[in-house]
Formats: sequence, C-alpha cells, structure tokens
Amino acid sequence: MPEPGGPGAPRVVVRHGGRELTGTVLPGESWAAAAARVAATTGVTPVAEDLSGGDLLFVADPDQRIDLRAMTYGDLPGLTRWLQAPHVRRWWRNDGEPTREAVEARYGPRIDGRTPTRMWVVEVNGRSVGFVQDYLVRDYPGFALLTPDPDALGLDYAIGEPQWAGRGLGARVLWSWMLGARHRHPEATAYFAAPEHTNHASLRVLDKVGFTRGTWFDEPQRDGTTSTAIGCTLDVPRVLGPAEAPGAP
Repeated sequence: MPEPGGPGAPRVVVRHGGRELTGTVLPGESWAAAAARVAATTGVTPVAEDLSGGDLLFVADPDQRIDLRAMTYGDLPGLTRWLQAPHVRRWWRNDGEPTREAVEARYGPRIDGRTPTRMWVVEVNGRSVGFVQDYLVRDYPGFALLTPDPDALGLDYAIGEPQWAGRGLGARVLWSWMLGARHRHPEATAYFAAPEHTNHASLRVLDKVGFTRGTWFDEPQRDGTTSTAIGCTLDVPRVLGPAEAPGAP
C-alpha cells in the first residue's frame, strides 16, 4: 500500500446521511484520524464500513450507538442463549454443550478476572446483542506458538441475537471494540483474530475493519479435533494511531 500522503495515498470517504465527504490520509496520519478530520463538520465520530478496497469507507451515523461494557453474571443467561443459537454454535461448538451450568463454569472465572480473558457485552442503542472476548496472546503460551506476534491482543466475537446477525453490524462492533482496546492496551501494536478458514463471514468482517489475512495454521481443539484457522492481524498504529490514555471502552 502506498505511504500515506504520497502518490496514490489512500482516499477516505465518510458517508453521512445522503452525503459523501472525502479526503486523503495525510503523512503520518492514521486512517481513523483521517476519517475523524474529514467528518469533523458532522459532529459524529465515524466508524469503519469497509477498509479493504481502494477507498477507505467510513460511516457517520448519529442514529446508531454501539457500546461495549464489561460482562457480569447477570449476562450469563443471555450468553447461554447466544451460544446455543445455531448460527453461533456452528463456530463455537468445541467447548461442549452450552448448558447454563457449563457456561457459568467456563465464563464465570473470566467475569471474575481469574483468567487472562476479559468478556464484553455488545450493546446497540442500549440493547445487548452479542459479545467480544479479548486476551493478550502471550498469556496462552500454546496458542502464542502458533501466532506471528505473541505480544498482540487477541479477540473472538459473535453477534448472538439472530435478528441482528447478517445485517452488516459486525464491522461496527469490531470498530467500537478496537477503539476501546487501544486505550485499555496502549502497548499493543497489533490485534489478532483467527477464524476458521471456512468462516467467510467472520473473515470478511475482519477485512472491513483493516485486518490483513496471514498464515493458515492448525489449532488443536478441546474436544481432540483440529481446526484450520487463518491468522488475521491489525496494524494498530496505521489504522487507529496511538492511544492517548488508558480507559475503558
């Protein structure tokens, strides 16, 4: 990709209502900062819509608010229901039957902070629709051996509510998570996700928010099987820029 500000510098397009605001990435400027500059007159923080093409597409939508909050025990019934939904279970099937007891046993320690993984509930305009989990890759040594950067921040995610799945929400959810993660982990210069190679929808969402597909690898599963995954990495400084200060998403 050309250097920002040089010949062929990335073009930024921010959609706001029926308008398209345009600009280019300036030298030393992150994609997120360029979009915020282009959209400054709207008063709305732009979110990524598709960063995988020739233009960097963002949207400034004042009518949709996406927030991530720390998961609590009160969210476990909803999490159980999401994990039982066929469209989620297809990709989260190797942890056994997601009964209420099994989900509490597995995710309760994460909620309590007794494991390296943290859990977040995705809210759209105040309604809980899915979750994201994140962790420092190096905290799971076996997994770290399979990945290109053990210092990366890893993530997994799912839109749990069936009526919200397949509606193009994934990129906006991950963008919201990314902005929060940048402040919670200012030391992380890379984010990493590894969907199964057949999970085309998840891979496409990662493409849209600026991840780059990399190495294919076989990951052992808890049930004794092996899953072929595609490692996808986000260059945090290029896409988001440096974190300003620690803080929750």
